[in-house]
Amino acid sequence: MPKKDIQPKYFEEAKFTCTTCSNEFICGTTRKEEVRVDVCSNCHPFYSGATNFANTTGRVEQFKSKFARKDEINTSVQEASKKQKQENKSKDKK
Repeated sequence: MPKKDIQPKYFEEAKFTCTTCSNEFICGTTRKEEVRVDVCSNCHPFYSGATNFANTTGRVEQFKSKFARKDEINTSVQEASKKQKQENKSKDKK
């Protein structure tokens, strides 16, 4: 016999809302009465067969810009290193 009052509350008719395609469906859950999901079976590429990317917040652009800055920093550091090495060689010759 299970103990009383240790099981989570179960919501029989919880409303799930997809943030990508605004699809709504009812399902049971222990989370809460209204749940928001990023991708549902209506818009997921595996189920729909169409490749739709949900890039609403610009994450791909953020990723590309981050690595573009990293490349710029690396090239400036390498140039500074070469310059310093040349200065060190000229000081050693004197």
